[in-house]
Amino acid sequence: MIKKFGTANWQGTLKDGIGKVSTQTAALRDHPYGFNARFEDGKGTNPEELVGAAHAACFAMALSMGLGEKGYTATNIDAKSTVSLEQIDGGFAVTKAHIEVTASIPDISEDDFMTIAKATETGCPISKLLTADISLDAKLV
Repeated sequence: MIKKFGTANWQGTLKDGIGKVSTQTAALRDHPYGFNARFEDGKGTNPEELVGAAHAACFAMALSMGLGEKGYTATNIDAKSTVSLEQIDGGFAVTKAHIEVTASIPDISEDDFMTIAKATETGCPISKLLTADISLDAKLV
C-alpha cells in the first residue's frame, strides 16, 4: 500500500480566518487558503481546486496506462477536472467532477480512444476517491 499525505492548519473564524496547506513532497508548502479563495475571488487556493488538480493529474496518468495496455503511446495528454461545490440541505458538497481531455496519440482510431478514455473516467484512483469510504482519528488537545 502506498500512502501520501497533505497537511492543513487553520486559524480564526470561517470568514475571517486563514489556513495553510502543504503536501508531503513540499510541492505546496504553507500555501494560503481561506473563505475568500473558496467562495469568492480571493487569493490562495481551496480544497476543490486541489481535488481538481489531483483528478486531472491522475486521469492523465491512468489514460497513459490504458493506452499503453493497448499498444499506444500518447505524445501529449492535457487533462482538466472541474470540481463543482454546491449548497445542498444547508451545507456544501462536491457534487460533480467533470474531466476534459485532449490527446495526441499516433495511429489510434476515435473509437479506440473513446473506449480507453471512458474506462479511465471512473477507473483512475482519484475518480474512485470521490466515492471512497472516509475514516477519522480525532484528538482534542
